[in-house]
Amino acid sequence: MEIQNKATSLWSNFFNVRMVQIRTFHMTWFAFFSCFFAWFGIAPLMIIVRDELGFTKSQVGWTIIASVAMTIVGRFFIGWLCDRIGPRLAYTWLLILGAFPVAGIGLADSFESFLIFRLLIGMIGAAFVITQYHTSVMFAPNVVGTANATSAGWGNLGGGVTQFAMPLVFSIFITLGFTDAASWRAAMVVVGCVIFVVGIAYFFLTQDAPDGNFKELREKGQLEKKDKVTGTYFKAMADYRVWVLFFIYAACFGIELTVNNVAALYFYDYFDGITLVTAGLIAASFGLMNIFARTLGGIFGDNFASLWGLKGRTFWLFIVLLGEGLALMLFSRMDVLFLAIPMLIIFSLFTQMSEGATYSVVPFVNKKALGAVAGIVGAGGNAGAVAAGFLFKGEMAWNDAFFVIGIMVCCASVLALFVRFSPEKEAEEKALFEKAQLDGLELRAARAVAAVNESRAVVDEYNRTHAQKI
Repeated sequence: MEIQNKATSLWSNFFNVRMVQIRTFHMTWFAFFSCFFAWFGIAPLMIIVRDELGFTKSQVGWTIIASVAMTIVGRFFIGWLCDRIGPRLAYTWLLILGAFPVAGIGLADSFESFLIFRLLIGMIGAAFVITQYHTSVMFAPNVVGTANATSAGWGNLGGGVTQFAMPLVFSIFITLGFTDAASWRAAMVVVGCVIFVVGIAYFFLTQDAPDGNFKELREKGQLEKKDKVTGTYFKAMADYRVWVLFFIYAACFGIELTVNNVAALYFYDYFDGITLVTAGLIAASFGLMNIFARTLGGIFGDNFASLWGLKGRTFWLFIVLLGEGLALMLFSRMDVLFLAIPMLIIFSLFTQMSEGATYSVVPFVNKKALGAVAGIVGAGGNAGAVAAGFLFKGEMAWNDAFFVIGIMVCCASVLALFVRFSPEKEAEEKALFEKAQLDGLELRAARAVAAVNESRAVVDEYNRTHAQKI
């Protein structure tokens, strides 16, 4: 059974929040933005935390690994949960429960306690899966890649904004007379309160699907029963394409997570004359590319699909992933700031386009187990971050670690060419794509006719009034 009444356009209805699809789109990206901000809120303050709690380089590396390790488990589980209870309830509970460790990290007074809180905070990274799930059930095939990429990209933007916003929040508490130790703790409490409120808002402002919540749809027989969800989950796990995309996402989103964690420290330690705030601003340039870069990945994925079908989506994924690996290798060799920053931005562009391109493929792998596929692939991103994190806790110089990762990303790009679809699936999706495009054109045509009729009525009224005056 397919979800019905998906939106066939995004940009033409962008501000029409009365449409549940558009309202949900805006809530999903903002919720994910809040989660991403909270997830990496402590990263730009690690310079202060490291000095206060006396962390060694190895301990800093373990905190980097912890921040993304728990998310692997969360993303595997949350996709299954979305299929069972719906994305609305899943997101609500994740945000509300996730607020407690975000605020609670302010209680940490040792490496062990800080590590535990950092591990627990990582659970909110599972929000990504719900974001992609929710937009996938709200938007039609002709625009789903764009909707997925934009909602996730604007959500990921939180990882860039936090790089300069959290040092500013920290500075505000300093000016109010707080100590350094109290200021970073207070800043995290503020962030925890924010995501708690967003969780409540998500419950009241969204619904699971265009025609209602999953509970209602199941009662009407319009959605598969809960007891079939687990079976479809394991069926998805047996599909090799899911695991290929798992490794591909590890090579793009996993690297973005790693850079979000280490960028401020990297520029602070490896380039002379960099302050805490400056390092945060430079690191923010990486995440801020999410304003448009991930969206581009989805838009081009949809455009390649209009020309070459599903194989067009996978070929585009190969191109951008290869570009990411090459750009990262070049960035790692930059040892002067005015060259490093532009290369960081180019690397960011390809990384986030790769993420958008990945999730322009995901909705078509198994529609009956969308949560499972989205969750497993999303978990790959965090698995990649964990693997990359080990390179930053040892004796290897961080620029050399970046170079090694770049080589691995180039190798991973070839995997995209192995994601294949049957001729029947290609034909089916081509028909659905063209139907969605036709529905969109008919909608725009109806609006144009209505506008013409309205204009004609205004002209006729004016002519009648003018004739009476004469």
